[in-house]
Amino acid sequence: MKLCFFDDFRLGVVKGDAVVDVMDVVADIPRIKPQDLIVGLIENFDAYKGKLEAAAAQGQGKPLSSVRIRSPLPRPSTMVCMAVNYMEDGTLPEPPKINAFTKVGQAAIGDGDTMVLPDVPATVFEGEAELGVVFSRHTSHVSEADAMDHVFGYVNFIDGSARGLPPEGNVFYQMKSRDTFAPMGPFLVTKDEVPDPQDVHVQLWNDGEIKQDFRTSDMAHKIRRCISWVSANHTMEAGDVLATGTNHWGLHPFQDGNKIEMEIPG
Repeated sequence: MKLCFFDDFRLGVVKGDAVVDVMDVVADIPRIKPQDLIVGLIENFDAYKGKLEAAAAQGQGKPLSSVRIRSPLPRPSTMVCMAVNYMEDGTLPEPPKINAFTKVGQAAIGDGDTMVLPDVPATVFEGEAELGVVFSRHTSHVSEADAMDHVFGYVNFIDGSARGLPPEGNVFYQMKSRDTFAPMGPFLVTKDEVPDPQDVHVQLWNDGEIKQDFRTSDMAHKIRRCISWVSANHTMEAGDVLATGTNHWGLHPFQDGNKIEMEIPG
């Protein structure tokens, strides 16, 4: 199932090139903000799945081209991004040491939104195409064997960077954890739609020119390992995101006005 928020953060199920409004189905989920709604649905998905499928089958829907798609996770409480987590098509002699960093919830934006390049002395702005893993429940000290049981689904994720900011050595916080620096979506895809997340095709285009083109099979530390390692450091909750890193071949500058597109087919 493909879930999305559209227009005024209405919840929808994507059916082909259309989106079916399913707000009536989830009307009893307590929420104050849109993130509360998607978290409540994720936590209780088994109870709603059949109702959502029925609503999508019966509803006519609106063309996706006629609505504004929002971030499927408008304000995650935690976003963890794996750092240097690819073998770069065999060019690295050995796997890098496992490492990660966090992004603030305010970094999350959706399809068609603008990644704002701040007026700071960065040497270059970039964005890295990544597979984002969305957690299904409270996850703490989970084993690699059980890790995938804690996955709800997946999102396209772009890890924005402002590289070269002073002082030297102040690496991840200033570079990564900025407003609008985590474009996601357009959809949240449930895990049953992705038989093998460890072998999907990731692509990114800048103004129609393909720049990144790789498979997640090139990861240095596989998804199970990443989930286990992160959950040993701190708890992840339903609706939190783990971005699994990128193959840096094709990484390039983002300039004002560029149109960035990302796809993981399937």
